[in-house]
Amino acid sequence: MMGKKKMKITVLLGGDSPEREVSISSGLGIIEALRSLGHKVTAIDPALSMDDQGEPEQVSIGDAPLDEVSPLDRDKRFEWLVSDAILSADVVFIALHGGAGEDGTLQAQLESAGVRYTGTGIMGSALAMNKDRAKALFDQAGVQTAPHLLTVSGGDIETRRVLDTIESGIGFPAIIKPNCQGSSVGFSFVPTPDKLGPALEKAARYGKELLVERFVPGREMTVAILDGVALPVVEIIPFSGFYDYRSKYTKGTSRYEVPAKIDDKTADRLRREGLLAYNALGCRDYARADFRMTDDGEPYCLEVNTLPGMTGLSLVPMAAGEAGISFGQLVEKICLLALDRD
Repeated sequence: MMGKKKMKITVLLGGDSPEREVSISSGLGIIEALRSLGHKVTAIDPALSMDDQGEPEQVSIGDAPLDEVSPLDRDKRFEWLVSDAILSADVVFIALHGGAGEDGTLQAQLESAGVRYTGTGIMGSALAMNKDRAKALFDQAGVQTAPHLLTVSGGDIETRRVLDTIESGIGFPAIIKPNCQGSSVGFSFVPTPDKLGPALEKAARYGKELLVERFVPGREMTVAILDGVALPVVEIIPFSGFYDYRSKYTKGTSRYEVPAKIDDKTADRLRREGLLAYNALGCRDYARADFRMTDDGEPYCLEVNTLPGMTGLSLVPMAAGEAGISFGQLVEKICLLALDRD
């Protein structure tokens, strides 16, 4: 690695996905940590024209919510990609969440420009964002995952078909969510058939493909992976009963056990399966595998997040801290991993 050489880093934050505000929060934390270590850090928001870019300290959560970000003119859509901030950077730190920032699209753009960037590459990003494809790869790798159905939004007829499928196989209660979103965007818990229609409509606001999954009762566990090493298991205990968008990003709505209060054998299995899931998708640098664990200790992998949050409530920094890695050391190491890539 480059050791203590100071890097020129550009952080991509914001974007135009439903997770814009969380991305801004993550990006600001990353910028502050890297600057405190002496690195030269610039911020770029790909959803804004280059004329509208400003110092990240001037950005606060809620200043530019998604519904106030107008799509860029065609001529300005890729201005950021050919800007000096990108082309002269030693490494670009992707702090975008969801949408084109996490599904491989942005990664392909950066590779086309010959730019080094943090995190998982094009194919791994695309696979991880597609929950249906990811679950198929988990099955092949021997990672247990809940039974599911992939469907599309389509009114009363499709709702009836989904209901029949749930009743004949998956069973109630069930989980409904968009197939290609993160941060529990569009997520619904469906305890009974009468709740199915509204849940499908909610998920359909974020994508045509919908995932219907068997609900796994039990505990919420997550395994962060850093440079091919599984970090200590974290248990999430949301006060609402579900680790939804609000529980993830609102202070005081969840508590965390770091490390999780589980026996060594269970922890080892979770860490092993988290790493298997990470490798099955071809992830690199860092990611987070999320699990539901039944009362008898059976883990079911829900998904792998290739660009996990880096906010004050985020799970990867918690796990890294338990392993003796400070937040600054964590984000610097992620940059160095990208910089040293062949």
